[in-house]
Amino acid sequence: MFSQTLQSNMGSSAAPEDGVVVDIEKKGEEPNEWSLWVLNAPEPPGLWHDLVGSVSSIISQYQGNASSLRSQTGPKLVLSFLQAIFPILDWGRNYSVISFRNDLLAGLTIASLCIPQGIGYATLARLDPEYGLYTSAVPPLIYAIMGSSREVATGPVAVVSLLLSSMTQKLIDPSTDPLGYTKLVLTATLFAGIFQAAFGLMRLGFLLEFLSHAATVGFTAGAAIVIGLQQLKGLFGFQRFTNKTDVVSVTMSVHESLDLPWNYSNLVLGCSFLVFILVSRFLQGKRKRKLFWLPAITPLASVMLSTLIVFLTRADVHGVNIIKHVKGGLNPSSVNQLELNSPYIARVAKIGLVAAVVALTESVSVGRSFASMRGYHLDGNKEMVSIGFMNIIGSFTSCYVAAGSFSRTAVNVAAGCETAGSNIVMAITVVISLLCFTKLLYFTPTAILASIIISALPGLVDFSEAFRIWKLDKLDFLACAGAFFGVLFFSVEIGLLVAVVISFSNIIMISIRPGTETLGRLPETDLFCDVHQYPMAVETAGVLIIRVKSALLCFANANFVRERIMKWVANEEAADENEGGTRRTIQLVIIDASNLVNIDTSGIASLEELYKSLVLQGKQLAIANPRWQVIHKLKAANFVRTIGGRVFLTVAEAAGCKLD
Repeated sequence: MFSQTLQSNMGSSAAPEDGVVVDIEKKGEEPNEWSLWVLNAPEPPGLWHDLVGSVSSIISQYQGNASSLRSQTGPKLVLSFLQAIFPILDWGRNYSVISFRNDLLAGLTIASLCIPQGIGYATLARLDPEYGLYTSAVPPLIYAIMGSSREVATGPVAVVSLLLSSMTQKLIDPSTDPLGYTKLVLTATLFAGIFQAAFGLMRLGFLLEFLSHAATVGFTAGAAIVIGLQQLKGLFGFQRFTNKTDVVSVTMSVHESLDLPWNYSNLVLGCSFLVFILVSRFLQGKRKRKLFWLPAITPLASVMLSTLIVFLTRADVHGVNIIKHVKGGLNPSSVNQLELNSPYIARVAKIGLVAAVVALTESVSVGRSFASMRGYHLDGNKEMVSIGFMNIIGSFTSCYVAAGSFSRTAVNVAAGCETAGSNIVMAITVVISLLCFTKLLYFTPTAILASIIISALPGLVDFSEAFRIWKLDKLDFLACAGAFFGVLFFSVEIGLLVAVVISFSNIIMISIRPGTETLGRLPETDLFCDVHQYPMAVETAGVLIIRVKSALLCFANANFVRERIMKWVANEEAADENEGGTRRTIQLVIIDASNLVNIDTSGIASLEELYKSLVLQGKQLAIANPRWQVIHKLKAANFVRTIGGRVFLTVAEAAGCKLD
């Protein structure tokens, strides 16, 4: 009666597969209603359905709700579409005088920080100082128009600057061919923007997860130490220094440079202002919000004051290294400098890909952190598109790879920014500086730039987070340590590669060797739990219940799982006998498939072999709570019929089933 009602309610698509119910009845068993729900489920969505759904989501990601857009026509439809692509059209409609005042203060504050940082990061990238200012002008304007974060402050960042210089100088030495080197960096920036925009348009944000949180912590810490060691050249005023980034080469270069003539005035000047910057940061930490502006303006104040000291004392004549000429004016076009026919084009594209991933990882993580603090959701795919177009346009206007900066974003939030308008104020301030004040930077000592970069590094080394990762997951910490030591003792790209390889190895090990656990019934309940986690759980007499702790039973782990189950059976039967009791006999093995999302042909073959092995020992096999794709494939392979229809909705139902 129930079977007829079920079939009439579910329609022809839910009709039982021929022979399933009849076969169970032939074995003398009456199928439970819940079991019929499992066996008579409709066919799950196929591969074509999933592909169509993915393509549809890609097409509609900027269109919002499809039904609401279909109800709009004409100008409203166009406006909704443009607002999705350019968020400034959305928040700009409600922009108020109070918001402008707050954004103006925040923009001026982060501009005072980004100008000296931009010059310093450009030298870290082995580019002329003006390229750091160019990158602090155009990309923030593009991001303000397209970016969906209200807080992220964009521009050059330390890690990406180091990454570009360490990888690009292997192709062209910037000291012998600076123009050729600059062209390759700009070309790599174009590729980085293309990759970033493509990731967002195709909704491939999951690719960023290949660089796990633990790997990012280790990589960033290692890069920070390498950056600090690289700045010893400017801090000490060394004339000769290695281009390599590993700690061994840098340490040897420092030792060799100390034996050569060098001027201690650079060190005294740089260390003095480094202490000044760090003390201002310490004072801000004591007073919290009240002195948020102090660490933001001290880098610019250091540049201005040190430049004035060198100019008045003519310290450059006595051995203090200075920047000298900084090219002023608006960002020049760099379209003609893009080397798309270069013999290094494949390697430049690889540099762009690595830089794209690192820049996106930093930008999206910064944006999401502050978005969660302010209670709104940040769409990672839209962020990738905006950052991608920011770098594409930047490559046309003499900018190198820009990203969201954690230090500048933190200052931006502390200064009270309300929208991305603070990026516009910052960019305009940098443009004014390019037009009017670059000549004043002639006497700026390079030791000050080194001290500014070094002062920003402590925030990149997070010992507490590394210790937390160690306590939570030792394998995750291995990825963290691998990235750290890879960057420190080899190179930036080796560190990234080691981190990704360790992360993937961790995933593969978990997939190939998934855990299994035996289940027992909690007293006075129908709940079945791991007997080791819950010692009070009682095992069912004559029944062994095993749960596979994996989402996929496939060619990589199927044989391992089968062997583990057979080992469990042998161990369970031998346990009581070894303890001096009567030998426990297992009559039924139940596999709790609630964790299994899918199964392939190798997984089905392993289950068939498991069933044959159990039958030879006089035992039976049952499946409990299979997921949609799993039961569909088991039915298609006739495995349900093979095991006599012993497929159940719950473990409790399977444990109470009648054996032949």
